[in-house]
Amino acid sequence: MNKGTGAGTGPTAAAAAAAAQKQKTMMQRVETDIANIVDNFTQLVNVARVNDPPVRNSQESFMMEMRAARMVQAADSLLKLVSELKQTAIFSGFASLNDHVERRTTEFNQQAERTDQMLARIGEEAAASLKELESHYYSSAQRTPDTA
Repeated sequence: MNKGTGAGTGPTAAAAAAAAQKQKTMMQRVETDIANIVDNFTQLVNVARVNDPPVRNSQESFMMEMRAARMVQAADSLLKLVSELKQTAIFSGFASLNDHVERRTTEFNQQAERTDQMLARIGEEAAASLKELESHYYSSAQRTPDTA
């Protein structure tokens, strides 16, 4: 895998910068949408007073509809943002899971290499011990003479 080696360089630094920018953008969207909802709700309550002149009531009705539509738009934007955050959490969860799997694979590969080296060393020691035992056996007086 291609990992960044220096601090502040490579794909991980770029991904961190992109994530920070995305977080900043999302926070701005949240603040804007909530401010819109609060502002439109305040205006909606202010316009909701009942007055006698019919022309003024129709104007107020139009203003109420407009403010309510803006509130719905802001709420819809927040819902889309929540959906996007869920997707980001899911995909970043997969990314961290993949990183964990990669780390574990590397650890297991290193352990397999150490095990192979240990087995090779044990095999060499066993071969050397066997050779030493054979030489002692063939040079010992206790050996039975071959009559064949």
